[in-house]
Amino acid sequence: MRAIVIGDGGSLELREVPTPEPGPGQARVRVRACGVNRADLLQRRGLYPAPADAPQDIPGLEIAGEVEAVGSGTTDVRPGDRVYGIVSGGAYAEAVVVHARTLAPIPSVSGKPLGFVEAAAIPEAFLTAYDAMIVQCGLVAGETVLVHAVGSGVGTAAVQIARAIGARAIGTARSQDKLERARGLGLHAGIALEVNPDGAPRFATRVRESTDGRGADVVLELVGGAYVPESLASLAERGRVVLVGLMAGARADVDLGVVLRRRLRVFGTVLRSRPLEEKILAGQILARNISPLVAEGKLVPVVDRVLPLDRALEAQDLMASNANFGKIVLQVD
Repeated sequence: MRAIVIGDGGSLELREVPTPEPGPGQARVRVRACGVNRADLLQRRGLYPAPADAPQDIPGLEIAGEVEAVGSGTTDVRPGDRVYGIVSGGAYAEAVVVHARTLAPIPSVSGKPLGFVEAAAIPEAFLTAYDAMIVQCGLVAGETVLVHAVGSGVGTAAVQIARAIGARAIGTARSQDKLERARGLGLHAGIALEVNPDGAPRFATRVRESTDGRGADVVLELVGGAYVPESLASLAERGRVVLVGLMAGARADVDLGVVLRRRLRVFGTVLRSRPLEEKILAGQILARNISPLVAEGKLVPVVDRVLPLDRALEAQDLMASNANFGKIVLQVD
């Protein structure tokens, strides 16, 4: 099969590699489309190695395609099933082997099957947002969530999930255009980032103004670094912040007294390195909680660009530029 392989110096090369065979409880999926994620860029730079059960040199964390073959004892899917889901790695390829119970059926929308490109834009973004905001932080109807990088794949998913459950979303972005486009997804208020002379972002005051002085109940922290102190300052009493991304760095100067006085909670979360049983649970959330909302049209995949597999380097460069709104998808077939 063909796959994009990380070569010397972080190059991306289209190569012929052996087609993987499914083992017990596994399925081989013929990949029709795969999403591009920031983790792929980090893996290419040697900063985010794949887990031991995934290909070490083929990036990619989410797929949409058709079941091609199954291993012994596999009963959850059959050859020909249209499926999507997250994988530990190896998505930039014509085929990938995964545990069958981590996959979910691709839903239909208004009686028509969702296309593979649109389906590939869902798993990582929507599962990350759903798990962080609802499973980890317990966001509920009537609460307010602050979403950083609101124009990203996870950001656009988070805004829609908040709207679907009756919560309000406030978003930050460096581009006014991204904020305006996010309003069409249900964004309640947008904040164009301002920066202090030392480079630190400012947004806490604007968040409080947008919440009548109360602050946000939850912060979906996709940036990290200098954003974290401002995120804590943006929270209401007993607010929660969940750390998902560290684009601005892994260190922050935090006043822990604020955490104590306001009884704040800080969570950290990742999907890729979770044990198999938790990845199976993520697949169930995709099938039971997210897919029905997609089928009802309440959640819509936001696709910025579709490129063929052999243009994976261009796709990653586009993501690194932060110019995209929503997901970048590689079409494999």
